[in-house]
Amino acid sequence: MLERPGNGHRAILVGLDLGEADHAESVAELKQLTSSAGVATLAMLGGRRARPDPAYFAGSGKVAELERVADDLGADVVIFNHELAPAQLRNLELRLKRRVIDRTSLILDIFAQRARSHEGKLQVELAQLQHLSTRLKHGWSHLERQKGGIGLRGPGETQLETDRRLVGNRMKVLREKLDKVRSQRHIQRRARHRGEVFSVSLVGYTNAGKSTLFNALTQASAFAADQLFATLDTTSRRIRLVAGAEAVVSDTVGFIRGLPHTLVAAFRATLEETVQADLLLHVIDAAHPGHDQQVLEVDRVLKEIGAGAIPQVLVYNKIDLLAVEPAVARDEYGNISRIWLSARDRSGLAEVRAAIRDHGQQAKKIAAA
Repeated sequence: MLERPGNGHRAILVGLDLGEADHAESVAELKQLTSSAGVATLAMLGGRRARPDPAYFAGSGKVAELERVADDLGADVVIFNHELAPAQLRNLELRLKRRVIDRTSLILDIFAQRARSHEGKLQVELAQLQHLSTRLKHGWSHLERQKGGIGLRGPGETQLETDRRLVGNRMKVLREKLDKVRSQRHIQRRARHRGEVFSVSLVGYTNAGKSTLFNALTQASAFAADQLFATLDTTSRRIRLVAGAEAVVSDTVGFIRGLPHTLVAAFRATLEETVQADLLLHVIDAAHPGHDQQVLEVDRVLKEIGAGAIPQVLVYNKIDLLAVEPAVARDEYGNISRIWLSARDRSGLAEVRAAIRDHGQQAKKIAAA
């Protein structure tokens, strides 16, 4: 079996156009994901295909071109902007004689780098093991010798056993630990509901500015950066509204197109803060040219996790990049339904607090009816 190199910091990216409407946007995201993982992009190879090749995903001519470019530039990893079957990964690695990873593995690697809390590390490890377990039967015997690197990095740079029984046992332990976390969160939510504290979750596409808005609203210091998946761990803070009213605001992990189902499942405990919220502040990067499609993708994931019916306020962030003034739009009931603001400049925050207050008052009226 092919021995993989121990590092992976220079990559050739492959993004084939299979006729998807959002192909260009998806390729741009791959470049951002690669940069967020700390990997330098040496070249980007494209091309059109009607359907993936069963053996290599790309056609034989494209694979030959990929082999030449990778050899000429000295790349040590090839990253596909697609989900590759185990057999395709194996065939590509044998042909290219270097590490090959797909979009899912790249996202998992970024999550492994970003996880800071004990809970976050448990969730990432479970997602990685779920992803890797599907590949054990295809002879990935090199995994027991992994030493880390892009696409292989585990929490704490620990080695991953590939024996199916050991992986299964480890996944069982992780699920049990995460179930305990889930129970603790449930107890905390019950205490909030008993105290009639209105619960708000910030949701949105990755890098939309959720953590910056969270810090501005709560005067907290949650990590915020101009990179994909800067926030993995849910952080909650109480904020005071008018007339002594309070709300609990939670910052959550961002979404992205093609978010691996293994991650959605593993982060169930974290995402339950979203599912159990009374109101969602859907933060949108108003300056991004594809923000409408990003909104649709976030709504798709919200439906997948059971949060599709929770009331939303659309928060169009980063208006400072558009030279637009803060503004609001109201629904037929007079409640704020859309807000245009700049979390970085802290303009429009009063409107966000007003929206939370209005929805909280409406929820109380409904509960009392």
